[in-house]
Order: sequence, then C-alpha cells, then structure tokens
Amino acid sequence: MTQKGAYFGFAATTTVETVTPNVERQILTYNDEIMLVRVICTQAGPCGVFHDHPHVQITSVESGVFDVTVDGKTARLTAGDSFYVPSGLWHGAECIEPGVLVDVFTPMRREFVKA
Repeated sequence: MTQKGAYFGFAATTTVETVTPNVERQILTYNDEIMLVRVICTQAGPCGVFHDHPHVQITSVESGVFDVTVDGKTARLTAGDSFYVPSGLWHGAECIEPGVLVDVFTPMRREFVKA
C-alpha cells in the first residue's frame, strides 16, 4: 500500500484495486498537491466513464492503444503518447488494445484514497 508523502512508489508491491470488470487502479504515490496513478485496462472497451473533475490531469500511455476524447476532440494514442485535461473538461478513454495509462493529478484525488 502506498502511503501519503512516500518518496517512492513501487508497482510490484503497491495494491491494485478493481474499479470495473476491465479497469484496475494503482495509486503509486501522492501528497496533497499531486498524485500518480496507473490505470490498467485489461480488455478492449470503455476505460471508465466519461467525466469531468476540478483536477488538472496529464496522462501518459505506458502500453496499449486508446481512443481518448477531451472536450469533444478524439485522438488515437499509443505507447509514449500523452494527453492533458484542464480542470473541468469532459473527457474519457476507450481501450482499443489492453494497456496501461499513467495519470498525474493536481491536486491529488482525495476520493481515490480510502480513509
């Protein structure tokens, strides 16, 4: 389990939680200002629901293929690509080939952390 303010986040020993039948989430490290999260999409299909939030988000595609929509604009992204979501914009991802997205949020997503 990752602890708030940890200097290191180890994927091999950090808890992976199931979000939906095809999406898992791994919170690697965070503090009140920033959070790093791996989103593991295990099969093709929606990778979460379309949504908005007050956080600024930058995401890197670690592996797989995703159709990502931000504010009505869609692009197909593969390993090494990234996207940016300003605060409050509607966005979401469709998994085309299973893979991993690495999200950075500022401020951190409090709702992701169980009390």
